[in-house]
Amino acid sequence: MKAIAAVYDSKQNKPVLQEIEIERPSLKPNDVLVEVKAVSVNPVDFKVKRSISEKNPGPRILGWDASGTVVEVGSQVTSLQKGDDVYYAGDITRPGSNAEFQAVDEWIVAKKPKSISFEAAASLPLTAITAYESIFHKLKLDKQDKKKVLIIAGAGGVGSIAVQILKQMTNSIVLATASRKESADWVKSLGADHILDHKKDFLSQLKEIHENGVHEILVFSDPAEHFVQMANVILPFGNICSIVETDGELNMNLLKQKSAGFLNEFMFTRSMFQTEDRVVQKKLLEEIASLVDQGKIKSTNTSNLGKMTPENLTKAHDLLLSGKTIGKIVLERI
Repeated sequence: MKAIAAVYDSKQNKPVLQEIEIERPSLKPNDVLVEVKAVSVNPVDFKVKRSISEKNPGPRILGWDASGTVVEVGSQVTSLQKGDDVYYAGDITRPGSNAEFQAVDEWIVAKKPKSISFEAAASLPLTAITAYESIFHKLKLDKQDKKKVLIIAGAGGVGSIAVQILKQMTNSIVLATASRKESADWVKSLGADHILDHKKDFLSQLKEIHENGVHEILVFSDPAEHFVQMANVILPFGNICSIVETDGELNMNLLKQKSAGFLNEFMFTRSMFQTEDRVVQKKLLEEIASLVDQGKIKSTNTSNLGKMTPENLTKAHDLLLSGKTIGKIVLERI
């Protein structure tokens, strides 16, 4: 089968994306084989690509956001069958979705929303799981509480779905950061109650809307960039949940007097460690699919770069690296 992999190019002395031919994946007992119909890109793609080097030349098939159709099932699969249209993020320890076919653990795969295309569905899994786990599993937000939640990087892939989950599944007052008019308009269209400019002082902007702080913070960019500002606006006993690793210094002492917490979210943890509760990701994707089909949550796909090719995937990675993308970038089958 065809696949697009990150490989080390000795002439350019850097990793590049290249189309390769490999055998169709073999299945473990709980695997399904999916014919990939569409994919979307995430920062994890170019981060894994960077790990390819002369000492670690690849090939490594990237891609951890996809939709497609089940064409084969493992001997112990019970929740899916051939012909099911599905969507999923996958497992970072296994070959990704930038290929014709992909083997995936059934317990992290759900039937895709019926009302949207494969391309629109492919934009949702990784970001929906990340946002959902951050909100309900890490912050442990009570769906009935009317809390003020600040989202940093509200127009990005995870921010775009987090705004919608908070507005549709909780009573939260949602504040989100965006610095450009187009990104602010996008976040507002998703339901955000207030927009803050992340280039300006957070506390001053909150006071302008008669708020003295926020109960919870979801940070979807490097936490070091805004850590002091977050410490200033978090209310006592609040929490900050980050999805991004950092090389910067985080002075946790700034949170001490407020008894505030700092949490990490990594949506691949359950699949990496094969935790017994990994089926919760299937269930939450089913819940998101239901909300999409009810018209309560919309796809965050804002750009379709066409067929999955090395050139188009490289373009997608470059756009993500620019830090100016809104929503999600998708590509069609290889």
